Amino acid sequence: MEKITSEAEFQVSIQSPRLTIAVFKADWCVDCRFIDPFMPEVETKYSDRLTLVEVDVEQVGDVSQEQNIMGIPSFVAYTDGRELVRFVNKLRKSREEIEAFLDRALEVYDSIHK
Repeated sequence: MEKITSEAEFQVSIQSPRLTIAVFKADWCVDCRFIDPFMPEVETKYSDRLTLVEVDVEQVGDVSQEQNIMGIPSFVAYTDGRELVRFVNKLRKSREEIEAFLDRALEVYDSIHK
């Protein structure tokens, strides 16, 4: 997963016409570390259909405020600079929940790119 380290990098990544999922997280976040072991497999599974980028809320704090990210980890889907759908709550996220969100994001993306 590409790590976004500046607001400029974030803006470039979400401007892509490809479906881009920003994963907002932080090193100190226990629930963020919980997803780390299985996220590479998830990324590989979806790599032909979307791009996942990691946004460290500590390094790129203004972005998380602008995007109204209250809890982490949070997943927000973008294309062409606009938000499509988000998976944001304060609960720990399972692999199944994350994959269900990615499937939903793909449905929304496909519905506007036909």
